[in-house]
Amino acid sequence: MFDRTQVRRFVLLSAHYAEGEAHLSYAFDDGEPMVEVLRFPGAPASVPAGREAAFERALRLLHGIAGVSYYKAAVPAEIEVRGAPLDRRMAALLDAIYLHGLGEFAHENRLDLRGRIAFPHDGSTPPAAPVLGLPRRALVPIGGGKDSLVSIEILKAAQEPAAAVWVGQSELIRACAQATQLPQLNIERHLAPALFELNRQGAYNGHIPVTAINSAILTLAALLYGYDSIAFSNERSASVGNLSHDGFEVNHQWSKGSDFEQRYGEYLHNHVAADLHYYSLLRPLSELAVTERFARLTRYHQLFSSCNRNFRLRGDRPSSRWCGECPKCRFVFLALAPFLAKPSLLAIFGRNLLDESAQIPGFDALLEYGAHKPFECVGEAIESRAALKALTERADWREDTVVRRFADEVLPALGPLDLRLAPLLMPAGEHRVPTRLLPWLGLR
Repeated sequence: MFDRTQVRRFVLLSAHYAEGEAHLSYAFDDGEPMVEVLRFPGAPASVPAGREAAFERALRLLHGIAGVSYYKAAVPAEIEVRGAPLDRRMAALLDAIYLHGLGEFAHENRLDLRGRIAFPHDGSTPPAAPVLGLPRRALVPIGGGKDSLVSIEILKAAQEPAAAVWVGQSELIRACAQATQLPQLNIERHLAPALFELNRQGAYNGHIPVTAINSAILTLAALLYGYDSIAFSNERSASVGNLSHDGFEVNHQWSKGSDFEQRYGEYLHNHVAADLHYYSLLRPLSELAVTERFARLTRYHQLFSSCNRNFRLRGDRPSSRWCGECPKCRFVFLALAPFLAKPSLLAIFGRNLLDESAQIPGFDALLEYGAHKPFECVGEAIESRAALKALTERADWREDTVVRRFADEVLPALGPLDLRLAPLLMPAGEHRVPTRLLPWLGLR
């Protein structure tokens, strides 16, 4: 049986690519290797000429980042890297990804990872990245939700060549990707079977920085297939944490936030490929600004889903894509309500979440009213408050249970606040969006 308390060392054994597959191998102490496999359909059997050094560095980075799925099973105090040593900047990036990306995991498991995570390195500075001459076109990660669909429509309107890409198997995502009418790329990721056995035997488990892992996977894809951009769809509220514990900010969305984007994007640009751009197209926008745009994309309304608990198609009924009981369902429903006709929103969800008294505690968490922001990909409390305030002024919503209670009880308790929608719909904040795309976001 697996005893996580007896594990002393996490080992990154090896990583290699051939014939369209990347194999990533890990172990605890001197145990059996745990091998993860990634399959890149239609990719060249070997790395394209001139990109070998960049690809090797990107593969090493992926090996380190994807290892977080296995490291978390025991969180040992020592990390060992076999083969050539890491440079100091890659090690520092991996340290940050493990520490902050496992913030929620550590909080939920009552662990403190500060001072525990230290990737070994040889102190060297990595060489400057070469210009590879990558074709001008973007990989756009699509997750089946509203955000990536908004990004895709922006890129299409700007006549930017792009492909919709996703990692893993999901018919819901496939249906959304097909509806975009873009070229599609579905990358397979197969976790080591041994990890599931460790989980069954009592390994630590919990949230990991999936977006960081997918970012590293897509970096390989960009180099293999020839893309000069990886355009995510993370909005500015992803940078706001859920809570602070013992002086450490815990953010469920850290690898979707601007801190990760800046660190990762700079490493790629400086030390992997100087013409490979990593950014989030929606970074200047709030969640409400994204939903306002998505409300106009009616052809996707019966296809998308942001519900992580019920993330697959089960037929044609809208209720098959939304559980109606999780923070994501509540937030998306609330964020769309100011911008959609009520019958249209009810047709998407199959029910009125704002008229169910059992939903009140869940909406209170979104409002951060007596609770912290849920550990989910949801907007800031100010956005939920502003959306509900707008609904109190609408005759078709104001008598619904959650809205009426907000007006009668919550709003007076919050005191004087600016809860206008308009300021929240304006683009603002730091970003890495290419200059040529700024007009499409309302920026100059």
